[in-house]
Amino acid sequence: MAQQDYYEVLGVARTASDQEIKKAYRKMALQYHPDKNPDDKKAEEMFKAAAEAYQVLSDKEKRQVYDQYGHAGLKGGSGFGGFNADAFAGFEDILGDFFGFGRSSGRSRNRPRQGRNLEQVMELTFMEAYEGVEKKSISIRKNEECDTCGGSGLRAGATRKNCGTCGGVGQVQVQSGFFAISRTCPNCRGTGQLTDPSDRCRTCYGQGQVEKESELKVPIQAGVDNGMQLRVAHKGEPGQNGGPPGDLYLHIQVQEHEYFHRKGDDLYASVPISFSQAALGTELEIPTLKGSEQLKIPEGTQSGTKFRSTGAGFSILGRPHRHGDLYVTVVVQTPTKLGKRERELYKELAKIHSEKTNEEKSVFQKVVDFFN
Repeated sequence: MAQQDYYEVLGVARTASDQEIKKAYRKMALQYHPDKNPDDKKAEEMFKAAAEAYQVLSDKEKRQVYDQYGHAGLKGGSGFGGFNADAFAGFEDILGDFFGFGRSSGRSRNRPRQGRNLEQVMELTFMEAYEGVEKKSISIRKNEECDTCGGSGLRAGATRKNCGTCGGVGQVQVQSGFFAISRTCPNCRGTGQLTDPSDRCRTCYGQGQVEKESELKVPIQAGVDNGMQLRVAHKGEPGQNGGPPGDLYLHIQVQEHEYFHRKGDDLYASVPISFSQAALGTELEIPTLKGSEQLKIPEGTQSGTKFRSTGAGFSILGRPHRHGDLYVTVVVQTPTKLGKRERELYKELAKIHSEKTNEEKSVFQKVVDFFN
């Protein structure tokens, strides 16, 4: 079933600003929220569709990918992931701020959240992709838990204090006509707690995380190809409030080979031969990724003839010791500089070929005359 365009779901133009997208989402969330439409499946679906659309379009990076590649760009192992239940945590802050309802009591910001996924290009040589690598070293920069404060964001001995505005619940009641509406506390932003600036960790400045460069060793299977994506679980950025770390997605980029061209599991190559080798036949020693092997060229071989060497191609991913085939195309080279003796011999050959051609024409003419 085709997925509906996210811009159409929210009823905004593709050029809509962040504020217009946010406003459209708030309107739909208020209209279709399950708390206002109990046991209404259609309203529930509309609410989820709006939340999914907002999750993508409110994220600059995801929106850019969606604008370029559509839903396909956000699927599977693309590194951006799909819509998930944890996304409601962020939406409830918006809903609570404006409408006073949600699944939590204003502390959704304090719930465990998975860390951000990371993406990085990993370059491999042609032979690394062919043979595989037991442990490929890569260097990555990412936010990691602060060693000084252990991720708390506080200096040693310091503690967070309950917010005096909301009493630690993360929400405040605002009277609107006959209704009392709950909104996210503007003082603590829904956390229910405050940290005095003097109590913040001096290393991470209260963030609980610092950017570090680290080395990671990743096993690479033989047979990987350009454009493939490798997911390394739990090697993304650390989670928040005790949540699990995100994942690392490595985009495989394989360097070209100077002689072989790869198509799937098969390899292709060209080998030059002379006129005499093509006419008389010969045996050539050709390179393969396993070593060299002999290729027999029969006499009368034409330029562009393709020969197949079974099992001499590229490694097949997930099938150890299995390989594709190698296809070798012979290219008959025309000499550009002739010596005196060579010129005489080619002239003699040209004369012989001319006589043969005349004889063939004569026979052909007899056939034509017969039918006429």
